[in-house]
Amino acid sequence: MDFFNCISLSKAQSLIESRLPVTATLIEEVLLPEALGRVVAVDIAAGEDLPPFSRSTVDGYAVLSRDTFGAGEGAPVMLDIIGEVFMGQAAGFSVRPGQAVIMPTGGMLPAGADAVVMLEHTERSDTETLLVLKPVAPGENVIAKGEDIRVGNIVMTSGTKLTPADIGALAACGIAKVKVRAQLKAGIISTGDEVVDITETPVGGQVRDINTYTLAAMLTEAGCKVTRYGVVKDKFEDLLATVGKAASENQLVLVSGGSSVGARDHTVQVIEELGRQDIVFHGLAVKPGKPTIFGMVGSVPVFGLPGHPVAAMTICQTLVLPVVYRLQGRGPNRVNCRIPARLTRNCASAPGRDDVLRVKLNWQGGEYLAEPVLGKSGLISVMTQADGVVRVPADSSGLYAGDIVTVEVIREA
Repeated sequence: MDFFNCISLSKAQSLIESRLPVTATLIEEVLLPEALGRVVAVDIAAGEDLPPFSRSTVDGYAVLSRDTFGAGEGAPVMLDIIGEVFMGQAAGFSVRPGQAVIMPTGGMLPAGADAVVMLEHTERSDTETLLVLKPVAPGENVIAKGEDIRVGNIVMTSGTKLTPADIGALAACGIAKVKVRAQLKAGIISTGDEVVDITETPVGGQVRDINTYTLAAMLTEAGCKVTRYGVVKDKFEDLLATVGKAASENQLVLVSGGSSVGARDHTVQVIEELGRQDIVFHGLAVKPGKPTIFGMVGSVPVFGLPGHPVAAMTICQTLVLPVVYRLQGRGPNRVNCRIPARLTRNCASAPGRDDVLRVKLNWQGGEYLAEPVLGKSGLISVMTQADGVVRVPADSSGLYAGDIVTVEVIREA
């Protein structure tokens, strides 16, 4: 095929999607405390109602709501106090018309009662008589049995990445073990005669290896188990051996640098050699990230990313992470947090290519303002200042100050 024949971002996404397996990870069972951030492998159904009994949400008195209709401070309703419910114990009596029971927050609602009057809306004329100063509706200040989760309902669907709240819901249902996807194994290789490890002091035209660390951090944050294969010099045989090793040990491989068309850019030839001509595309009509490569080595997707840090991170965010989600069983269409914001300045774009604009978000006047963070693709500070990205489509010649744009958030507050 003709390399560096730039294709659109949407076409690249379709080509990648067509070549991926449904999922690349096995299923394993872990204890609930170890499940945070893991991806649920099978639907999880509730084995019991939650809560398992109707309970009060306030300190007060369990009553029949109809007994309180018309109650007011000038004309309180009088009820007989017949007992008290204690935390962790079942009520050993039923509430009948004209009666009330002392209730703690979280206490089990006695039979017959359908509401709880807040303590603040009552008075006691004596130890056995309650004065209700405000009416309650049926179900008020009560969580009914099964109102949160009903037995048999799906608590977590397959493909869910578990959050602290999800862990709490599973704990409430008594689910101590969870079947999750094994962590996706990803290998990262950095290339270039000029690239040295961060522990070394660059001399002459050398630069420290940034991409290995940024890309590994992005994939680790996405739930991958990352292996770094270090820096490989611009020698075909060395890169061939390292990519081959990485492809045999992982389910996804990223090669940073060596994706352009120079004499020392060997990534295309390496994927051809290992994948038997299986280059899917080389070149994107997108800025930054034009020299991106995608190919398959057997069933392992391999990306050749630009060497410039901003370009490498942008393509990782745009193309690689959706692959990670797909291989984790999270589906290809997962959407990151997106918010509307007002652009603060004009931003030109060349028609025929997708531009990825980095922006800093500021809250002002009741809305988010998106301030473009401008800089060349070799400047890592451009990414450290950005809170999100705005995608400028290929059929646009740019955006104008004041436009409402959709910002894909890449940094948590």
